[in-house]
Formats: sequence, structure tokens, C-alpha cells
Amino acid sequence: MSNIIFDYDKKEIIGLVNSVDTGMSTAIINDDNTLSQLQVNQLLAVQSPKSGRFIIAMIIKIYRKASNIDDDETEDEVALAAFNQVRLVFVGEFIDKIGTKTNVFRRNVSAVPSIDAPCYKIEHERLTSLMQSISSELASSINPLQIGKYTMDESSIAYLDADKLFQRHAAIVGSTGSGKSFCVARIVEQMAALKHSNGILFDIHGEYSTDSFKRDGIMQLKIATPGDLSVTDKLKRGILMVPYWLLNYEEMQALLLDRSDQNAPNQAMLFSREVLSEKENTVTGTVYDKIITVDSPVAYDLQPLVQKFEDLDTEMVPGAKAGSEKQGPFHGKLTRFIQRINNKLSDKRMGFMFSLSNEELKQDWLDQFCSVLMDGRNGIKVIDMSEVPSDVLPLVIGLLARIVFSIQQWSTNDNRHPIALLCDEAHLYVQQAAALDAVAELGLRSFERIAKEGRKYGVGLVIISQRPSEVNRTVLSQCNNFISLRLTNVDDQNVIKRLLPDNLGNIADNLSLLDIAEAIIVGDSTLLPSRVKIDEPSIKPSSLTIPFWSIWANDDISQNLSEAIGNMIRQSK
Repeated sequence: MSNIIFDYDKKEIIGLVNSVDTGMSTAIINDDNTLSQLQVNQLLAVQSPKSGRFIIAMIIKIYRKASNIDDDETEDEVALAAFNQVRLVFVGEFIDKIGTKTNVFRRNVSAVPSIDAPCYKIEHERLTSLMQSISSELASSINPLQIGKYTMDESSIAYLDADKLFQRHAAIVGSTGSGKSFCVARIVEQMAALKHSNGILFDIHGEYSTDSFKRDGIMQLKIATPGDLSVTDKLKRGILMVPYWLLNYEEMQALLLDRSDQNAPNQAMLFSREVLSEKENTVTGTVYDKIITVDSPVAYDLQPLVQKFEDLDTEMVPGAKAGSEKQGPFHGKLTRFIQRINNKLSDKRMGFMFSLSNEELKQDWLDQFCSVLMDGRNGIKVIDMSEVPSDVLPLVIGLLARIVFSIQQWSTNDNRHPIALLCDEAHLYVQQAAALDAVAELGLRSFERIAKEGRKYGVGLVIISQRPSEVNRTVLSQCNNFISLRLTNVDDQNVIKRLLPDNLGNIADNLSLLDIAEAIIVGDSTLLPSRVKIDEPSIKPSSLTIPFWSIWANDDISQNLSEAIGNMIRQSK
């Protein structure tokens, strides 16, 4: 008995190709009965003009004589739809034998089918064998990423090429309750199982900071809250400060300067001069002496700067007449600037940035910080961002992303360990530029640069969002892998359709019909665009849908408003 999967005979032909385009074709189906058994997204095998090969095609539309023609069809489409026929999109090529290998699937199509090429169903044992062949090819890679089961054949495991998933960026999208966090947890747990996995998960709502995620391969971190500011050895305790001196000049300007102030140019010039002076004083006598810029991440104390500005704001200088005085060049021009700085210094919500202890002002602090954040021996770093003020969230996350990218950029090829950034709720900080203020726009720039250049420096980007229509288009356009769970909003669906290859746009029509934890996966990481049921992860995020009705019907009630009010006043749980 032959071990070739697609060993068809003539009586199994269901139709013939009657038109061919670059990546699509149509086929006339033999009879009404056969047509009625076909389904959208079903796979067909089309005879290739090359011997021993079949083109694997997916049905994207089914026509039944002329009565099913849509009003918006073109004249050519009307002519084609005059018979029982299906419209097909090519998804790959199946080769009987290559060298010693048999039953090999390839994503490329070396030759389009000829007119009158026979078409066959792929079902039952053949479908199982095809999916298993695809699975085994991906499974043969080192440490394959097992994502779930193929919906069309649940006996076959769906693997992803994890290298291509992170190398070429990915987007995980889905409406609330679709299983998005479920999918992320599935990927994270497999990342954590690797010896030297390296990733940062920006946890916006604290859903990945549960006890379930406290395991080997995952490090739990949090941005310092007001209650953490007095704690010593913060880094050892998993508490992250994000000092103001990490900000570059543009970021500091956006955060502290009021551009509507008529004195803003003077303030900016003076601030740049004094910051550079403070940084140069810090590195005097070190290897960095006389070579740093205003953007160099060098620790300095902001308080002496404020004192200088206050002195200049009230400065009187000798006048033209002997013994007389006049106002200095900056007299009264720095008042609002000083007030803004003092407001930031006194704002406990911004304590993680401005209320620095001696620890964060030491020159070796940055080494320790980056070691915690980026060392491959620390596995996946889950950073709880839930208590960062929303108005500075884009800036803070953008700053962390910029530091990671810069470190990778300035590492030599031999000493560069790849790292992935998993951006949960990305629509909150990787937004469309038109909707951003100056602070958020600067944060966005980091992600745009990573999306464009990250691959060459070993920085992978995973965008996670329930509203892809609100995510920055530049960043999304650089994602070559899409894991799309159920999307009910038409705008969100259209965004995904536009980003998919032209010949695969129709597959997104099913996005609103997907079950919970079911996804359509398209991109470089999968050989076959597929509908997949995501496997249940062993680690559970705290994002399970709350059963309102069931809880309301319980005899007992679990509620502590006083505790919540106390947390709100403290700005910390």
C-alpha cells in the first residue's frame, strides 16, 4: 500500500479549474450534490502541472448557479458564477517526495494550476494525514511552540514556529472574553520552560501577577507605589523605580515644560544646559568624562537644579548706574517651570520617577536595573503596571522599551541575547499618533522603531489588544503573525482584514463566529492559515469572565468596600 497521502483516482474528481489568477482560482463543481457538501474554509487538493505535486487551496466562496450572484459582483464575476462553482485561494503546495522525505508541505506555490486541472476533497484520513504532516514538520524544530489543536482536525496538534513568531513580530487580538489572556498565558508558560528565555510582559491590569504566575522561569516585578518609596534594596525585592534621569532630553521637556508658556524656549535652553552640566559633574574623573551628551543616562540630583532655577528666577544684577540693580536675564521667566518641577517632585503618584533615594542616584544602579530587566537567566519578567498613572503610562512603558532596544543596539553580536516585549492592552500606549499628546507620542516612537528595526537587534514585539483599530498602524503593519480570536467590532475586524495578505482577507470573515479560546492564525509562524482551538494553559491569569448572574444569586456576599476605599486613598493595594 502506498504511503503517499494524495493518491487519488479519477472518480474522486469533484470539479475542474476554470480560471486562474496569481494566488486564486475558481473551479466548476461537477454536480449540485457535491457542491452542497462543500463548506467555506474547507481545503481542496488541486492537481499541479508539476508531477507528484498538489496545490492546497482553501474555499473562500461558494456559488450555486446564477441565482446566488450578489448585487455588487462585477461583470466578470457574474459570468464566472453562472455555474456551480467555488472560489479558491492557494495556501501551499504538497509534494509527494523530496529526497528521502515523503508528504512534504510547503507554503509557497511553485506553479499555479492549469485550466481544467482536477480538484479533489481533502477529508477523513487524508485531512488527518495532511494536518499531521504539517504538525510534524513544525514539531521537528527545536522546542516547538504547541498552541492548540486544529479545528478542522482536532486529532492534529497545531504548532507555531516560535523563531518566526518573535523574529517577525506578532499581534494577538480579540474582544473582551474571547480568550486573549488565555492565549498569552499559553505562550508565556512555554517560554518560561526554556532554559534562557528572555521576555518582558507589560501587565497593565495585574492579571498576570497572580500566584499562578509565580513559578520557575517567571520573575514578578512591579513599578514602585507610594508605599514602596521608603523600602530599601528595591531591585532585590522586585520593586522598580524608573528615575527621571533615564529620560532623554525630549522626554524631560515633554513632561516638565509647558510649551504654551511664552518663556518655554528660554526654559528649554536653560534646562538643557544645566542638566548637561550636572551630568558632567557626576562623571568627572571617570571614563565618561567629557564624552557624554544631555541624553546620556547618567544619574544626577534634580534638587540642586531646582535651587539654581529659583536663584535665576529671582536674580538681580548690577544696573547701569553705580549701586543700582536690575532684573537678571531669567528673572520671573522660570516661575511656572519651577512650579511644574516641584509639582512632579511632590506628587506621590510619580514617586517611582522623582522620589529617588541614594540607591537610584548611584552610577552602578543602571547596571543592576538592566540586569534585572534583561538578563536571560531571569526568564520572563512580568511587570505589574496597574498602579502607574494613566497619563504617564505611555511614557513609562515607552521608556522601558527604549532602554531595552538601546542596550540591544549597543551590544556586540557575540554578546546579544534576544528579548521579546509582550505588550498587553497595547491600545492604551501604542496608539495612533493623531490622538496623542506630546508625552505619549514620545513613548510611541520607541515602539515604532522596535517594530521597524527590532529584528536585527534581537528585539521581538508581541502586540496584545482588544481594540486593534486603536493600535498604531505603523506598528501593526510590521507584525507578520496574527493570532486573531473573536472580534465583534466591525472596525476591529476591518483592521485585521486590511493587514492580512490580499488572498487571505476572506478568512477574517469568521472572526465574529469564533468560540472562546478559538483563533485564526495567519503568518510566517504557521505553515497553514488555520482555525485553532487554544490549549488550556497551566498558569491562569486573573482575567476570567465574572459570572454576574450567578454571583448575584448566591446566598453569601463577598465585598469589602472599606478595604477598597483605603487602597484608593493609599493609591496601592
